[in-house]
Amino acid sequence: MSEATDDLPAPSRLESAISELQGLHELLLSGDLDPRVLANFRDALNRVRTAAWAAQQYVARKETNEDSSSVLAFLVGERIRATYNLCQGLSDDLKRTDIKFQAGSLVQLHEVTKALTGQLNDIINRLV
Repeated sequence: MSEATDDLPAPSRLESAISELQGLHELLLSGDLDPRVLANFRDALNRVRTAAWAAQQYVARKETNEDSSSVLAFLVGERIRATYNLCQGLSDDLKRTDIKFQAGSLVQLHEVTKALTGQLNDIINRLV
């Protein structure tokens, strides 16, 4: 999305996204795509699709005063799945010699993954 659409209300932004996706449809049909870029695009679309479904379920449950905790649990599960896939891809990227990494980004990633590992250990120990 461009900065121009960031200030639009949600319905207008969604309409813009729909239009952009329809344009991308033609590009995808051209067939001249890098497989890694295409896989990343598909993953991003799947995350958006899942988030849209969950948002719809959450709103519907709130309107009927139903418990929405199962929708939130599903979203967390999806984030865990997406994170696992991103970590697998990042692991592959880190093994490559043709990519120049930025030290600052790697340090930030290292710090947040250390903190996350500690949290995961605590939760896993409580569950086991």
